[in-house]
Amino acid sequence: MKNEIKFFAGIDVQIKRGCCYYIIDENKNYFESGWVTENIPQSLKEIFLKVSSNNPYKIAIGIDSPRMPIDKLRKRSFERKTNSWKNNDEGKIGRECEVIIKSYNIANPQWTRTLQNSPDWMKLGFSIYDTLTGFHFVYEVFPSASYRMLEKENIKYELCLNNFIGGVKDMLDASVGAITVYEFINGRGCEVGGEDGLGTIVLPRKIENWIADLTD
Repeated sequence: MKNEIKFFAGIDVQIKRGCCYYIIDENKNYFESGWVTENIPQSLKEIFLKVSSNNPYKIAIGIDSPRMPIDKLRKRSFERKTNSWKNNDEGKIGRECEVIIKSYNIANPQWTRTLQNSPDWMKLGFSIYDTLTGFHFVYEVFPSASYRMLEKENIKYELCLNNFIGGVKDMLDASVGAITVYEFINGRGCEVGGEDGLGTIVLPRKIENWIADLTD
């Protein structure tokens, strides 16, 4: 089914200016970008349905936001040296996918909390995931981690400055979300986490390959 994908979208989730999105095609060329300020989850759904000609298999979507809140504090920590989990008594916030990224010093996550304690932008992210459940390829991305992994890779994709004035860093993050999903779908990335049932984060490179390149 993945060979049907023709478009790759990234969404930067925030409250104050609304959410921005950036879409590239299968050749990494710019297709569309913009901002959504009203009825954000449903508006994004309608945009992606239009782009994909109502075919949910034709578009892969990366969202820069946690997929879901935690329902209880985490009782495991990750041991990078042994690539394994260790149980502990002290409960901590955050999902295991975030812990792995932090343990490998790829990026510093904004730890996911319970629904009651989550900031508004995370709650908006949760609702976007819920609204996009009809699409078959919806992933969580972390642009800060992607910047780190790709900083020496000379990755190229078409960047169009349309709609950047509303928030340059936000739109850039959305575009990086799109290229992250592109790299993952094409077999060069990986998913981390997931054993806690709280979702994974998609990265543009396999962690073991990235570490090996750092030490070369």
